[in-house]
Amino acid sequence: MPWSRIFSGIVAIAIALCSTVLGGWYFTLLFGVIIFLGQMEYFNLVRAKGMAPAAKTTMFVSQVLLVICTLDGSLADAVMPVAGTFICFYLLFQPKMATIADISASILGFFYTGYLPSYWVRLRAINSLGTQNLPVGTQWSNNWLDFLQKHDFNSIPQGLTATLLTFLCIWAADIGAYTFGKFFGKTPLSEISPKKTVEGAIFGILASVVVGVAGAYWLRWPGNPFTGLALGLLIGIASILGDLTESMLKRDAGVKDSGQLIPGHGGILDRTDSYIFTAPLVYYFVTLLLPLLANA
Repeated sequence: MPWSRIFSGIVAIAIALCSTVLGGWYFTLLFGVIIFLGQMEYFNLVRAKGMAPAAKTTMFVSQVLLVICTLDGSLADAVMPVAGTFICFYLLFQPKMATIADISASILGFFYTGYLPSYWVRLRAINSLGTQNLPVGTQWSNNWLDFLQKHDFNSIPQGLTATLLTFLCIWAADIGAYTFGKFFGKTPLSEISPKKTVEGAIFGILASVVVGVAGAYWLRWPGNPFTGLALGLLIGIASILGDLTESMLKRDAGVKDSGQLIPGHGGILDRTDSYIFTAPLVYYFVTLLLPLLANA
């Protein structure tokens, strides 16, 4: 593995962990940059197919969505239809008449690279209100000393622990699938991505499940180990689907990588495709399923 790939990966993980622990606007800023760069790559893929999407408008409403998610996550879902209407309005009143493909590519760009990733901000903010004691609206918990002394994960906001556990499951799935598939993979998983194998995918999902079960145990989630198993399975499958979806976009556009921004890794979408579908699933898993099990 090239040193540039290793170094850039370490730097990216360090930035992600620091922003995640701080939370608040620091976490929002991180995803604001990721979404902005990811949408630039997405719209380059779209333009390679001869479409003329509302790129600037879509990128603007995506950033507005992140701000709203940070201020009040309950209003976030209302942005989706309003933003979709605004994007269509912009395209319909251009000098050149927009096509169905232009409108579809714009709406997909907002949904795929804006709306779905915004769930990371909503996930991180769960039970984090009232814990800000650092500048610029962070979500640093006042109870870190209790955690260090008693090793009680429940003293940390649930949004932080759930976000970190999701990251760990995704990393386990990616590393497991890559390593096992490289050395033992023989059966192609899909024509969309010929290098991916069934063996690698299965091992990646199992790695995610192991981390999920361990995390649910340490966090004392209700219904463990079944909740941990379900979470790991959910994240493992979603990360693979995200990877294949991005591969499909690149294959259709006729490119190998979505960009060359990250040395040794390609573009932003190449590195974050596993994260796109996972956040909404984990968010509703934590906010809907866990409370039901706790009250059962």
